[in-house]
Amino acid sequence: MAERRLDVELADWVSAVAAARDEGYTFFDWLSAVDETDRDPAPGLDVWCHLVDPAPRDDRDQATLLLRTTVPEGAALPSLTGVVAGAAWHERETHEMFGLAIDGFDDGSGRGLRPLLLPEGFEGTPLRKSFVLAARATKPWPGGKEPGEGHGGRRSPSRRRVSAPGVPGPDWGPHPAGTAPTDDPAEPAQPTQPTQPSEPTQPSEPGEPR
Repeated sequence: MAERRLDVELADWVSAVAAARDEGYTFFDWLSAVDETDRDPAPGLDVWCHLVDPAPRDDRDQATLLLRTTVPEGAALPSLTGVVAGAAWHERETHEMFGLAIDGFDDGSGRGLRPLLLPEGFEGTPLRKSFVLAARATKPWPGGKEPGEGHGGRRSPSRRRVSAPGVPGPDWGPHPAGTAPTDDPAEPAQPTQPTQPSEPTQPSEPGEPR
């Protein structure tokens, strides 16, 4: 199965999908996003759309097409619902999981863009890298230590510390009055130096008084 990949401008997103449909890519497979908000340059959400041309040709079997566009922070993705009705559920899921704004969404229900999977009242966007995972906030995450870093709180001098996705930053959560968060919550406190044990006494020979 042959596959093509194509990057398109955000303003050309709908027209690119419509052109691919007219070219024979009539089966809409999926739409989703990847959080690249920490990328430099061009940060934002990369939105991918996978289309399939189901009809075999003389020179090939079925073909697939991956379209990608980048939605910067504060911008909105033009909705594909006017071109592909089946994109509605995919756009709703991407909206709630990534916090992606979508312009012109219309699934025919008159209810607008709304959550698909998450319960009512849920706060946050679970598939964003910045989303704090509760399990990683309540116990130390194994990835918090770098290679060469032991339990004594010493860091490897040659590596920059990188937190795993979902690990909260130092300013996350409540702090007692009059205290400030540490620069690195994963950095354990330096333990006190243990007292060196005294030299063991040599055992006496049999028959000698102890």
